[in-house]
This record gives sequence, C-alpha cells and structure tokens, in this order.
Amino acid sequence: MSAYIDQIRSELSRGELAAIAAKVYAGERLSREDGIRLFESQDLLGIGFLADLARRRVCGDDVYFINNAHINHTNVCQNLCDLCAFGKEAGSPEAYTLTLAEVEAKARAAAAAGVTEIHIVGGLNPELPYEYYLDLIRTVRRVAPRACIQAFDAVEIDFIATQAGRPVADVLRELRQAGLDSLPGGGAEIFAPEVRRRLCARKIDGQRWLLIHETAHRLGIPTNATMLYGHLETAADRVDHLLALRKLQDRTGGFLAFIPLAFHPANTAFSNLPGTTGVEDLKMLAISRLLLDNFRHIKAFWIMMGPKLAQVALHFGVNDLDGTVREERIFHDAGAATPQYQPAESFLRSIRAAGRIPVERDTLYREIRRYA
Repeated sequence: MSAYIDQIRSELSRGELAAIAAKVYAGERLSREDGIRLFESQDLLGIGFLADLARRRVCGDDVYFINNAHINHTNVCQNLCDLCAFGKEAGSPEAYTLTLAEVEAKARAAAAAGVTEIHIVGGLNPELPYEYYLDLIRTVRRVAPRACIQAFDAVEIDFIATQAGRPVADVLRELRQAGLDSLPGGGAEIFAPEVRRRLCARKIDGQRWLLIHETAHRLGIPTNATMLYGHLETAADRVDHLLALRKLQDRTGGFLAFIPLAFHPANTAFSNLPGTTGVEDLKMLAISRLLLDNFRHIKAFWIMMGPKLAQVALHFGVNDLDGTVREERIFHDAGAATPQYQPAESFLRSIRAAGRIPVERDTLYREIRRYA
C-alpha cells in the first residue's frame, strides 16, 4: 500500500494538479483558481486521493452515522420554486399540513425507535401562525426528550420571522427555548444571483441565507450547510458558494457539516436536465473536502446518491453517511429512487467494508457508540 501511495504522489507531482497537490501536502489553503481547476480536471482518482489525505488529517478513519427520523410537516408553499417537486399550492389535492397531534404521533414513533435526531423541514405555508412552529418544537421535545431537534432551514426561519413581524434573532431565541437544537442546511441551493433567480426567484438570496446562519451561530445554535449542484451552475459558481461558506466558518465556527445535494430534476420545471453522474457526485464531494478546510465533516447523503455510491465516497473525502431517515418526501417527490429507510446494520456493514470505523453520533457529533 505504501508503494502504491508513493506512486500516486509521484504521478500527481508531475501532472496537471501538481501545484494543487503541493499545497495539499503542505496543508496550505486552496484558492478560488485552485477550486475551478479541480472542477475542470478529469483526474478523478487524483482528486480523490488528495481529498482522502485531507480527510485522514482532519478526522482519521472514523465514519459517522445517526439514528434519525424526518418529519415534513407541510408541503404547502407560497414560493413554488421551479427547482422543487415538493411544494404544493393550498387547495391542491396533494397538499397537506400535519396537525400537532399528527406531529406528536410521528415523534412518539421516532422516540420509540430510539432515534437521537428528529429532522423537521417543510414548505412556506402562510396559513400557519407563529405559535404553530413553537408548539411543534415543544411537542416534539415533550415526547422525544432525548432526541436532538434539527428544524427549519434558513428560508423557513426568514419566512416565520417575516410572517410574525419579528426579528430573526428573537425567533431563533424562542425556538431554542422551545427545544430547538440546531438548524439544517437546506435552502442554500446555489448562491450565484443569476442562477438563483432562474431556479428559485422568490427565495431569499444567498447573503440573507448566510446572515441567518451567522445569527444562529452567534446565538450558540450550530447549523449545517448545503449546496444544490448539477443544474444551471458553473464550476466557478460552485467554488464561490464553497468559499462563501468557508469565509463564514472562519468567522463563527458554527457549521457542523457540509452536505452537497445532487439536483434531482424529475417532476420539476427542469425535468429536461439529465441529472448528475457518479463521477460528478464523487468529484463534488472530494473538492468540498479540499476547499472547506475548516469543516470537520463532509456528508454523503445516501438518500440522494444511493448507499453504494455513498460508500465509495468514503474514499473521496467523506466521513459521514447521514442516517436511518425512515421517511423522506422532498427528494423522493423529485424522483429519488432510494429506499425511505436504512437500518443501522447497513451502515455498519458499508463502513466496515470500506475499511473504516463506524461511529454512531447525535446531531452535534457527540459520540454515542464506537464500533470495533
């Protein structure tokens, strides 16, 4: 193995990525130009090798997974973005909004299954009062007291605050008092203004998304970060998005993990697009690890890319495979063909087969159990 690694190092040192490889070996930060060059390169294995090296330096051979459950409380949404297959108009036959009793039933079932995270996101439903969101969090906290509650992405937080006529910081404080532990990373999509306008014109812009996450971090609420790729964006758009996240992480250190999300075009206004390839998915994950040098955790969301490719991603800079999920509507409405649930045993088998150490975690990456 040592000889094989030496051979790859030697080839990288002579190839098109030589200058970037030298920076990675020296532990130096990569530039915008480096990021664009990586996306333009066809040397997938070389990029993966460098990302794997960066991953080992940061977190060794530990690979995380979580016993979690998703609750999508409503699909009624006033934005109805072109990129989305989940949101529905009020009155649509497919529209729904869960009552608090229905939320409680789902949370009780999750607690009975021993989940350590309940992940809650939904549409922007103008009929829901401010108290609904507080009561939803209080309900979940009451029936699942040991689970971390990760709820409402930055777009939802902005919507809730606007509807209530309240400052974002006040809304975040009250949600935290009700039981909120962290924010998910959704709604980031792509920060490039022109591309964002074509994808989701009514959604908050990238600067607003970043400001809401910075506000959460300043209040002691950790968050995740995402990027939706594989639609209309360029390599430069991807790099600029990653660097904006890196810059905020330098200031606050409040991001827990980064999750690249492959665009699923089915049932959206962009159904003519082909979707991403496996090579593109692996390259995205690897470059995320290399550019986001201040993020400890890079996650391969198996719901979007499938369990097998997510396993391969463990050799491309990834150290987290997300979790059991149990029920997921947003990406499945957009054509995801993966299962709705993956038991913990599948993660153990997948991680061990990749030569890594399985570690069950909670939302905040506190270790629950380390498997030999």
